[in-house]
Parts: sequence; C-alpha cells; structure tokens
Amino acid sequence: MRALTGIETDRLEEEKRRGISIDLGFAHLSLDGDVRLGFVDVPGHERFVKNMLAGAGGVDLLLLVIAADESIKPQTREHFDICRLLGIQRGIVVLTKADLVDADLLGLAKLEAEEFVQASFLEGAPVVAVSSRTGQGIEELKRLLREQALETEEKSSAGHFRLPVDRVFTMKGFGTVVTGTLISGAVAGEQEVEVQPGGKKARVRGIQVHGAEAEKALAGQRTALNLAGMEPEDLRRGAMLVEKGRFEATTMVDCEIEMLSSAKPLKHRAPVHFHAWTAEVEAQVRLLEGPDAIAPGGKGFARLLLRDPVQLLPGDRFIVRMFSPVVTIGGGRVLEIAPPPRMRRAQVRERLEVFSKGTARERVERLAMEARYGISFAELVSRTGLAEANVADCRNSPKLVHFAEPQDWLIDGARMQSLVDKLLKMVSAFHRQNPLLPGISKQELRSREFAQAPAFLMDTLLKRSRTLVSDGELLRLASHKLNLRQEEEEAVGKMEKAFHMAGLEVPALKAVLMNCGVEPAKSRSLLQILLREGRLVRVSEDLVFHRDAMESLKQMMARHKGERFAVPAFKSWTGISRKYAIPLLEYLDRERVTRREGDERLVL
Repeated sequence: MRALTGIETDRLEEEKRRGISIDLGFAHLSLDGDVRLGFVDVPGHERFVKNMLAGAGGVDLLLLVIAADESIKPQTREHFDICRLLGIQRGIVVLTKADLVDADLLGLAKLEAEEFVQASFLEGAPVVAVSSRTGQGIEELKRLLREQALETEEKSSAGHFRLPVDRVFTMKGFGTVVTGTLISGAVAGEQEVEVQPGGKKARVRGIQVHGAEAEKALAGQRTALNLAGMEPEDLRRGAMLVEKGRFEATTMVDCEIEMLSSAKPLKHRAPVHFHAWTAEVEAQVRLLEGPDAIAPGGKGFARLLLRDPVQLLPGDRFIVRMFSPVVTIGGGRVLEIAPPPRMRRAQVRERLEVFSKGTARERVERLAMEARYGISFAELVSRTGLAEANVADCRNSPKLVHFAEPQDWLIDGARMQSLVDKLLKMVSAFHRQNPLLPGISKQELRSREFAQAPAFLMDTLLKRSRTLVSDGELLRLASHKLNLRQEEEEAVGKMEKAFHMAGLEVPALKAVLMNCGVEPAKSRSLLQILLREGRLVRVSEDLVFHRDAMESLKQMMARHKGERFAVPAFKSWTGISRKYAIPLLEYLDRERVTRREGDERLVL
C-alpha cells in the first residue's frame, strides 16, 4: 500500500513492530486526474479475519494479494470465499514479493493463481506481479486499477444515506470523528444524521473525503465526519449512520444463505457469528423450509435471530462464521428485515421467492397485502430501502388502493373491501338491535375494530362506501330509516304534547317518560328521536322544552335587545320560577342570545 499510494496504512504500534496488518488501514490514490480510488487495507492473517470482514463490505474492486514466494494460503482461500459471498464482481490478482523468486517460480505462482480463480468472478481477471521494494509492476498495477475502476459500476448517490462506521476517535479541537465507506446516498455539512441502533441524533460539523475537506460526500467514497452532539462512547464499529428518521435497526431478518462446499451442514437453531458491513453479532439460525440442515455447497431460506440490533436493508450481503471454531462457513443476502413472527411453512418459499427475485412493485405489493390496515410510503421505504419514486410507482397497481391524504398509504384492495364489509356488518347488526337509534358511534367502532389502525383510516374507508353514511360522530346505513309502530307513534305524540302544552313550566322528564305508554327503555329511545329531530330541546340533564316554547322565548328576548337585566326581571318577563329561570338563562347564554356580565346579563 505504501509503494502504491505513498501512505502508510499500518497505524498501530504492534502492526509496525510485527510487520503485519492487524486492523483496517486506509489510503487513497488519484490516477490521471479523472479517477480517485479509496483503499481499505484489510489484515490477511487468519486470526484477524473478523477485522477483514469489517472492511470488506463496501468494496467495489478487489485486489487479491498473493505472495509469490508462498502462493495460495488457507487465509487466501477464506478471504476469497468471503469476497465471492459478498457479491464483489471485479478485481485484480496481485502477486507480491516478486523480487524474492526467480522467473520460473513467479510463472508457477501465476499459473496457480489463475487456476485458483477459475469459475469465479475473477476468472480472466488481470494478474500482475509487483515488488514493493524495487517498484517492479507498480506502474502497471496503477494502469490496471484505472482501467478496472472506469468499468466498475458506481454506488448510487441517489439512494438513502448510509455510512457503516468502521472507526471512531476524538480529534483535539474538533471532537468526535467517525470514518467509513459511504455505501449509499450522500451527506452534506450541517446535515442532521442518526445513529442506528439507538436513534441518537447528531449534526455533521465537517466532512473529509480521502483526507481532504469537502462540502459533500458521495456513495463509494471513503468518508470522515466530524459530528456535533455526539460523544465517542455513543458510537462503535458496527453502528450505521443514516438519514434522520428513515431507518431502524432490527434483531430478526429473513435471508437466503449459501454454504461453502468446505463447511459442515448448517443445522436448525445453530449459533453463528453474523457479519454485515462493519457489524459483528451473535445469531441463531432458524431454517424456514426443507430438511433440518443446509448441506455444504447448498442454499436455503433461513431466519436469523440477532442477539443485538443491526441496521440492515433488503439486499445487504452478510457472512456467517461457525460459532466454534470460528471459521467462515457461508454468507448470503438479506431479504426481509421485519418478517412476520410466524408463517405457515407452505407459504415460506413462495413469499421469500418474491423478496428474492421479485420486482420492486411485487415486493411492495406483497408488504401492502400482508399489512392488516395497509402501509405508508414512509414505512415501505424503511422496510425495503427503495427510493420514494419506486414506491410511488406502485400507486397504479391493480392489486392496491392508494390514499393520498393525510399521508400516502397503500392497502390491498381485497383487504380494504373486507374491512368495509366488516363495518357494514357491524352497523347492520347495531340497527337490528337498536331500531330506534340513528346509528352507532364511530368511536365505538374504532375501539372494537380499528384500535391498532391509524386514526384516519376508518374515515378514509367510509368515504369510499356508498352503503354507509356518516352523520357527525354517528355511522348508519344509507338505507336506515325509523319505522315506528303504532304504539311508538302514540307514545311520541303523548310526549311531544305534554311538553308543548306546558310552555316554559315543563313537567318532570321522568314523569313524562313513565306516562307515555311504553316501557322505560323504549321511551328513552323515543325521547332521543324527538331531540334529534329538534321537536324537543334539552336545556339541562332533567329539563326538556318544546321547540315552540323556546322559539317564543327567543322572540320575547329579542324585544329587549340591548337591555341589561337580572334574574328577577327575567322571572317577571316570563312568569316562571327560579327553578326554570336559571337553566333557561344558561341555555340562552350558550345560544348567544344573552351574555352574562357579573350578576346581570345583556340581551345581544
């Protein structure tokens, strides 16, 4: 790395003393002004593979380093398996220490390397021999790096910001600094970011890209961020910096695992070490289908239960290592980060095939169809990692219904109809049991059927129903009408007549209900009909008046407009006792016919 870039990547005292890489090292190189490379120098020793894994996740272009005087070593095989499992697509084979061997041994080392990478992503890749002591092959390697870099697909800066943290330290005068390879999106100065797991927020105070100050960092770049509002102990290698409020960490993922042919069978409930990006956690494997183990060289769907939360997204690659002894046994790809806790075994393969091979629309449709009350665009983005535009494209899906207000929402069309049908059934049952009531309380329906749904959903569904009608806070069938029996009609007439004849000195409400000719429960329902139709007016809990009496009272008060009066004057005008005067005056205040001012009132 020093010969190639001029940068010493071994920073630890033990690394310099022993002459080996122990932890990750970082360097950068500009080639002909139009290509800029960031290097992650990972340790090669078998004891430090877990450190290698923390740096390998963000690699676009691999340099597979093989010493010409030693050729293929066990750790070379393990590193190569890891890179293949991580989905790296391009690379160069570099034979180092070329000055220590003669031409024949160097040729043999090249043949062995070419044979080693056959039938892999490095088959046919350039092989270059170099010497860091003499400089042999360094310029050729730079030329090959430039050629390969120009042909390598760049990471998307249009995606959502995600930075796996591989180093945390404090700089005097600056505070907390984190570094990592920006795997998606972009980050700018003064932007607020979030640490997952945990959700702690911080502000980006400064940015460096490849050691130079920058206003913005883009996907694929080695990035250092100076964070305000964050202490070093709040962060660690394995954390992920993300957009504020966008993503959360998870402790359960469904995935597809590929086993190495050299591994032992992976059994159900086996403990493993799980590595993704810079994170390492212990996990338990739950096989989701087929036999009780995934055979060496085989593939299978599994659920991983992580001991500690990790921020992951569908499509993220990972490595699994045996719990003991700790060796790499396989890897795979995350398919789902918030899977349902229980699934029927018969549904597992069909479901995970959608997440493994389906289009963006098919994945969104599946998540929306599984959600009991539908799902928001924001949650779909956080569950899938898709861009908002990709989620928005699903608005026209024939399987889904889209709501735009108060937020973008997708719900399975069949499920929506099922919810509306359930509401219809509940309202119909209410009408049968309560024929004299106008409708059922929406709040009651929400608490019974929509307690876990977003507050807006029931009203949104009702707007799309022609069968159900909303009257304020009541819900009824559009066809619902009151059909009173003869005895009920007669009772209504008796009640209305009793209040009409009484004027402002009405009888006790209880007495009227008892003398109307029907049982008490029904008489109260009939009273509600009269109140609802406005033929009677409730002034207080125990006082009810006929609307004609109240209209006459208001007309009388209008003749005193602008006058101030006290309770005695009101009693004189109306000829009623204090028993009725005070509740009526309070009613007139509520109706804004009068306004109380101390012990007097003003007629408005």
